[in-house]
Amino acid sequence: MLFNSYEFILGFLPVVALAFFLLGRTSRVWALRWLMLSSLFFYAWWRPLNVAIIVPAILINYGLALAILRANRGNDSRSARLFLVLGIVFNVAFLGYFKYANFAATVSNDVFGTDFVLSQIILPLGISFITFQKIAFLIDVHGRRIERISFEDFCLFVLFFPQLIAGPIVHYREMQPQFHRLTCAADRENLSVGLTLFLFGLFKKLFLADGIAPLVSSIYDQAAAAGTMSLLPAWMAAVGFTLQIYFDFSGYTDMALGSARIFGIRLPPNFDSPLRASSIIEFWSRWHMTLTRFLTAYVYNPLLLWLTRRRLARGRPGYGKKPTAGAFVELLVLPTLLTMFLSGVWHGAGYLFVVWGVLHGVFIVVNHAWRHAAPAWWTVRTAYTRPIGMAITLLCVVVSMVIFRAQSPAVATELIGGMFGLNGIALPEPIYRALRPLAPLLQQAGITSGLGFDLAFSRLAVWIVFLSAIALLMPNTLRLLRWHEPAVSWEPAPGDRSPAWQPSVAWAVIVAAVGAAGLSRLAAPSEFLYWQF
Repeated sequence: MLFNSYEFILGFLPVVALAFFLLGRTSRVWALRWLMLSSLFFYAWWRPLNVAIIVPAILINYGLALAILRANRGNDSRSARLFLVLGIVFNVAFLGYFKYANFAATVSNDVFGTDFVLSQIILPLGISFITFQKIAFLIDVHGRRIERISFEDFCLFVLFFPQLIAGPIVHYREMQPQFHRLTCAADRENLSVGLTLFLFGLFKKLFLADGIAPLVSSIYDQAAAAGTMSLLPAWMAAVGFTLQIYFDFSGYTDMALGSARIFGIRLPPNFDSPLRASSIIEFWSRWHMTLTRFLTAYVYNPLLLWLTRRRLARGRPGYGKKPTAGAFVELLVLPTLLTMFLSGVWHGAGYLFVVWGVLHGVFIVVNHAWRHAAPAWWTVRTAYTRPIGMAITLLCVVVSMVIFRAQSPAVATELIGGMFGLNGIALPEPIYRALRPLAPLLQQAGITSGLGFDLAFSRLAVWIVFLSAIALLMPNTLRLLRWHEPAVSWEPAPGDRSPAWQPSVAWAVIVAAVGAAGLSRLAAPSEFLYWQF
């Protein structure tokens, strides 16, 4: 069941919320149990077999967590570490089978010439998000950051439906205190903020992301079929898909935050206008923020600590303000590339996802190197450096998104080659005619008039300008709702003067118009990009 469906909007969400508030009047315990059982129903809606897959995994993880707790209480660090390792291995193997078994067979066939037959394995809903949450949970139990757990608390933490499909990746210690404090009663602020978030997210997903999606897909399909793409359409495909996935993910994140807030739960922020980042490091602190948080806390930092200790044990310097070349490579390049490799693999089972992740790792390494080598004027003249940094970051993100979206390495190579003019430059007929006095120079530069100025081309150009203006200039929903803590620990930025949502007739009209625009496209074709991550 997707958030942008009739079943969810007109059936599941209102029924679950109404019953939750009614039960909360007499029994808070049964209200929470209703929420847990409803979440299980939500998970089973698309494919009932999902329940038979997820329930044993929940039971095994809960049992391992109890074993780690007992070992911690008995100061048996060896057993606690053993149970933690077993839990991580189980969860990685669980994810690996469902998501990467076919990819592993493909790699083996390609590299070693084996003849493994690919089987049809259907991914359980949100398996990557759930797996990362359970791994983080076991690590936190082992680290004594979680001292007590109950089976119902654990099930509610894992199954809470707003974060099941596309995150955010939540932590037990930031969610369970909220469930324990819930009054399970309808609250005017929670309902209004939650509905506002949900309707804005629905608008982003159905009206903005799905509005540009068919126009973008047609160019990628054309590149796959024809094998040639000149500069202008290649750039439109790259920028168009960047904006499509931006509003798709942003919209679904808002719908998740809004659905949870209706029940009085605040999820962590996961998306904060990443296209306005002035560096690739800042981009990853704004894009899929909870994934960045997980990879930093549970992959990058432990690896960096281990490498630093090993390096110091050999009598070599650590990573200081001016690191040596060896320290830079060993303590920054290696853990960064490995972490971003895992990020690419997490996003999808395919060669292009791996390339995409490693490429972003290279971008981050270059960003860190520039921070060490940048001249003084770069850090002083922020009025000039930030726009330059934004342009460079946006260029890197747009080029990498071609790799993320392309159907095959050949299509990705073709489109990126087209973006850099390797397939020639074709202008629309009206533009070429307007430049006719410069025809000799255009011909010498290899610029032709072979690009038809059809309706689809015009519409895509308008969509790109429209969506770019929203993404780069308008405040996001978290900032609009900043006085109402729309996400965990989200507070107004100092000096933020962007318009803020407050209960009023004007805002009610705006929210109603946005919601109506989104609801009007419920029956239209919709492509959700993150649902099987």
